[in-house]
Amino acid sequence: MKTAVVCGAGGFIGGHLVKKLNSTGRYVRGVDIKAHEFSPSAADEFLMLDLRNQPDAEAAVMIDGKPADEVYMLAADMGGMGFIHSAECEIMRNSALINIHMIHAAATAGVGRYFFSSSVCIYRDMLPGESELTEDDAVPAKPDNEYGWEKLYAERTAQAYGRRFGVPVRIARFQNCYGPEGTWTGGREKAPAALCRKVAEAPDGGQVEVWGNGSAVRSYTYVDDMVEGILTLMQSDLEGPANIGSPEYVTVQELFDAVVEASGKSVTPRYVDGPVGVQSRNFSHARIESLGWSAPTTLKQGIGQTYAWVAEQVREASDLTVTT
Repeated sequence: MKTAVVCGAGGFIGGHLVKKLNSTGRYVRGVDIKAHEFSPSAADEFLMLDLRNQPDAEAAVMIDGKPADEVYMLAADMGGMGFIHSAECEIMRNSALINIHMIHAAATAGVGRYFFSSSVCIYRDMLPGESELTEDDAVPAKPDNEYGWEKLYAERTAQAYGRRFGVPVRIARFQNCYGPEGTWTGGREKAPAALCRKVAEAPDGGQVEVWGNGSAVRSYTYVDDMVEGILTLMQSDLEGPANIGSPEYVTVQELFDAVVEASGKSVTPRYVDGPVGVQSRNFSHARIESLGWSAPTTLKQGIGQTYAWVAEQVREASDLTVTT
């Protein structure tokens, strides 16, 4: 039986990845500093480890005295744009320690394959309508935030260890991922979940605050599509980073409109100052699509499922507040 370790299994994408890997017949170990926030882990075993510590990283990659066949590295200190801009030092320190220790532990142990989850935050700011960027356009580097700088360094570290120790390394640069069972409140939530929460909490005919002016352009990738992209890339012979995301680009205003449509309410935005990030994103997906992968879920479909889940969380939280 093939063994797989998912670091960050207590998080959003990691939790969904564990479920998918478990369904393929692998023996799956989940690793995180915390349990999953919304559902019991589907992993065959779940270890609570702090991967900022080298001994914990070494323990994570060994199963019954043998190196794991696959290691999926999704553990990071991260969140939405508000968190990224307010916790620069924590992100740089914690994520760098995690990534350095994990690739060192995995490579020196001799794991079969190593997956690293990077981000399109490693790219520069773009103008709306600008031609799409390929993976090679990340250098010369000019990330918009410290989260992107750390990810770029971690990519280089993983590739260096892969060359030195002969471990196949696969790197995905994630575009914005959303879906059920993701953080939806507390300050680390990303735009789709935050807007779903705000609209769910708003009365019909009300207004909700939205950061910026609604013109920023993004692509949002549904979590099931992202997980399929991860597995497709991991099992391939494709070397070097690959952008994984949806080709459907929308403004924040259009994202907001999709959430409102899913809610069935009449709600309007009130734009306010806040951390928005880059003006635009536009990336080539040719590398990952060369493997036969594409993101089939439309924003309307994905937001419909995400809004229903977030709205249920809001209702349950409201009921709990009334009860107590």
